[in-house]
Amino acid sequence: HVQLVESGGGSVQAGESLRLSCGASVITVDDYCMGWFRQAPGKARERVATIDRARRTTYADSVKGRFTISQDNAKNSLYLQMNSLKPEDTAMYYCAADCLYCDDPRDACFGYWGQGTQVTVS
Repeated sequence: HVQLVESGGGSVQAGESLRLSCGASVITVDDYCMGWFRQAPGKARERVATIDRARRTTYADSVKGRFTISQDNAKNSLYLQMNSLKPEDTAMYYCAADCLYCDDPRDACFGYWGQGTQVTVS
């Protein structure tokens, strides 16, 4: 069955960096729009970044210039490089796949979701 497994989360100080990874099985990351989402306690889920089959990327305004989404087809993995982290970046981060078009605004466009990795910035 399809699996998305995130890793790389942790607790860091403001200004530091983290790199999240998402390994995919069964599906191929290059075949879909892939995305990173986050959800903080008591807040709505936020679409953080997406990357499509043409490697076009989108970012939430809150992370532009600080976060970079990328993928490695050989490893069938998705990444999120997070620099200059802020306390407001604290959240559970989720990898998502299976959306046909990244410009589809519906979160339901993504058919597969990982279990999440916690990022805490103090």
